[in-house]
Amino acid sequence: MSIDPGSAPNFKLLPGERLDDLVRGGLKIIQAPAAFCFSMDAVLLANFASVKKGDKVVDLGTGTGVIPLLVSTRNRVDKIIGLEIQEESVDRSRRSVAGNGLEHLIEILRTDICEAENVLGIGKFDLVISNPPYLPVGRGARNQAGPIAIARHELLCNLEKVLHTASRLVKYGGRVALVHRPDRLTEIIIQMNNCNLNPRRLQLVYPRPGKKPNMVLIEAQLGGNPELVILEPFFVYNEKGNYTNLFWETYYPGLPYPD
Repeated sequence: MSIDPGSAPNFKLLPGERLDDLVRGGLKIIQAPAAFCFSMDAVLLANFASVKKGDKVVDLGTGTGVIPLLVSTRNRVDKIIGLEIQEESVDRSRRSVAGNGLEHLIEILRTDICEAENVLGIGKFDLVISNPPYLPVGRGARNQAGPIAIARHELLCNLEKVLHTASRLVKYGGRVALVHRPDRLTEIIIQMNNCNLNPRRLQLVYPRPGKKPNMVLIEAQLGGNPELVILEPFFVYNEKGNYTNLFWETYYPGLPYPD
């Protein structure tokens, strides 16, 4: 939900930007509707990932920086790094981090995912998170706007590269959490296995009962036990067309459920 930037003088907005309330710990985020705004996927992923006290976390393709901001409200992590290749997104994310006073905890780096292990080192993170582009090049209608096209289509990185990079950054026994489309689940699991990432937790997200799932949340572990736990389905809307209690508590924590 958008708020009056005048009420938050620590945030420096540029023309075409707005300030949104993340409804967690007073956090706010700068977004540019003409470029790219975060969606439900990122919020659900940040809530789904197993975040432990003292974790060192990296978010691949951080975009608006929403996942690092949301993760900062969970267990007391040690460090969160967001990697992003698009310069404007990096600048916007850094201003969001600064406005929230989280420079001590969150660092946004302008880095190509393909170069991540050279910049951050190998096996130094407890948790790697990513909300990568869903669509291979050539599939689906492509938005002509550069930032949106890059966020939705595998123009600069693909699923294989994201998972390979994640497996290089994470410690042995560490976790890799991803949100993606269910129609690519077979490919996701194959690519994870190729990188010695064993799927451990999986949850399908449905728009409402009776509909097909439109998102899959999956968390893997580098090495270790290959046992997979399938979690209860996550429904956004109930049969009456209202938000489910679970969705409301996840997306709007602390706010009263509407009558």
